[in-house]
Amino acid sequence: MALVRFISCRKLPLVFCSRNVTANVDQFELPCLGSPRAFFSTHKLIGDEPVLVRDFIHTALYDPKHGYFSQRSRSVGVLERSIKFNQLEGRKAYMKLLEKVYKQSDISWFTPVELFKPWYAHGIAEAILRTTNLSVPLKIYEIGGGSGTCAKGVLDYIMLNAPERIYNNMSYTSIEISPSLAKIQKETVAQVGSHLSKFRVECRDASDLSGWRNVEQQPCWVIMLEVLDNLPHDLVYSKSQVSPWMEVLVENKPESESLSELFKPLEDPLIKRCIEIVEHEADPISKRQEIWSKLFPKPRRSWLPTGCMKLLEVLHEKLPKMSLIASDFSFLPDVKVPGERAPLVSTKKDGCSSDYSSYLDAKGDADIFFPTDFWLLERMDHYCSGWRKTEKDGTPWKKGRKRRTLTLDTSAFMDEFGLPSKTRTKDGYNPLLDDFKNTKFYLSVPTHNTK
Repeated sequence: MALVRFISCRKLPLVFCSRNVTANVDQFELPCLGSPRAFFSTHKLIGDEPVLVRDFIHTALYDPKHGYFSQRSRSVGVLERSIKFNQLEGRKAYMKLLEKVYKQSDISWFTPVELFKPWYAHGIAEAILRTTNLSVPLKIYEIGGGSGTCAKGVLDYIMLNAPERIYNNMSYTSIEISPSLAKIQKETVAQVGSHLSKFRVECRDASDLSGWRNVEQQPCWVIMLEVLDNLPHDLVYSKSQVSPWMEVLVENKPESESLSELFKPLEDPLIKRCIEIVEHEADPISKRQEIWSKLFPKPRRSWLPTGCMKLLEVLHEKLPKMSLIASDFSFLPDVKVPGERAPLVSTKKDGCSSDYSSYLDAKGDADIFFPTDFWLLERMDHYCSGWRKTEKDGTPWKKGRKRRTLTLDTSAFMDEFGLPSKTRTKDGYNPLLDDFKNTKFYLSVPTHNTK
């Protein structure tokens, strides 16, 4: 589940994603690169027993034989050279350049850190240097490092801008689930020989507690770029506005190849903890609401980021003094799947992207990616770092360790920590600041309050 999030043409900034948002973008729409669509029997994704939605999504995306990412050997785009934005006239020239890049490449998507290299990674490095304790060796972990572009950019920036002792004593560990990407990362970082002694790749799942060794007691940084949107989620269902939540499972229909949903009372501990966080500030149900829900019942469906919850629990247990910097999509356009925080399920048909209206249609041939609820992310981060529910004194939440957190739009983050002039065209248009309206950065650092 630690696989890096890749941005397709459907996952570029909002003005690229939605044909309904900016009318003049259609004429520069990025080409859809053809790829054979894979069809798999539902029995290859799940067995005879029902499985939680998160397990179905994990299999549909990451199964070694039948998963979506396993079918795409070249899933991370790498630009041969950085884009020289200062030489472009404006948006029209930039879009034409992107169209040319996509036509020349066998890749159908590029990450922001790749499109804006090295400046995107340099902004992340600057944020780390400004807020880290430089009296101890700098340790950085990156989850889902893609092609290694972020790692190389961060190492480059620290080598050139930090005191020499900081660079000489630092370490950078990439935790990557894909063996092929792990190899590419090593090759990318090796372009600067001095980086190799500071960089290593661990090919494993970051959310698997057994993969971590001893608890890291020293301060460290964790970087997660476009990781959260592909972490498996669970789905819960309620018959009305006041009915209790039920967990949703996926099962094979015995009489056909199709899948169906099964509803059961809440049992899964991870789902229960997630609901606890989501609803801890909810207002009590009033008599009026109860009567209204009986007269006009409205079913509810809510997607819960249990994969993110599990990853945060592992990170806080093994890296209790970590600082976190994460970037992802705050919302997604044109989502057809029902439910709060619902995913976009995107596939290719005849070489062009199209979306499914149900996640059950994803059988290894579709990407499933979610918007990140950054308010909920902050609550989960606090919870996993020490907040626990207590029933002893009637207090709904008892605060343990706390964290200082900050959520910024990508434009605000890059204005503060990056070099916006480097991604600005001649007429003042800046795609990094102007276009990424549906992405945010989340920063979280520990405080000294551990009571």
